[in-house]
Amino acid sequence: MVRETASVGVIVERRDLQSPWADHAWLPTAVLVGAPAAAPWTVLEQTSRVTRYYAGAYELEFFGTDTTMYRENLRSRQPSLWVSLRQTNAAPGIVVNLVTADPAEAESLTETNTDIIEAIAMPIELQTRLAAFVDAHHVEQAFVKRKRDRADPEAMARRDHRRLPQSDTELSGRNNKGEEE
Repeated sequence: MVRETASVGVIVERRDLQSPWADHAWLPTAVLVGAPAAAPWTVLEQTSRVTRYYAGAYELEFFGTDTTMYRENLRSRQPSLWVSLRQTNAAPGIVVNLVTADPAEAESLTETNTDIIEAIAMPIELQTRLAAFVDAHHVEQAFVKRKRDRADPEAMARRDHRRLPQSDTELSGRNNKGEEE
């Protein structure tokens, strides 16, 4: 299987909320090309309501089997990377779960309804690298429409050799006088 990786850094914000249901929200806001030398969860900026962190480095993976989805992503108005954050018991309470360029993989992450998933603009350098990967490894596959098997009318036929009831009275087990037979 063809696979390449690219190291990226993830920027995350913790925003204070004024809500009876939650006191804060986490939001991935940027992906950096390469991994800065800063330690994970380094505070980059802090205001009274927002704290921006460098969450750490992550290995972005490109797979040769996913080039069709990468190509569609690159052709969109705004090529994106999807960042998935997952709650954890370790400080600060959140961890980067996944960074992907595959929109189908990102969509599948929403099925659990527990992760925070955001689309982030893909840096130009990563767009160029992903486009080169797609050019090198994409194999066009012709669309083949599936055809249904022809129905066999005898396949569902009853094969019981016993005599079947022919009328409503035979079905109910009563004769015309209402007496049981």
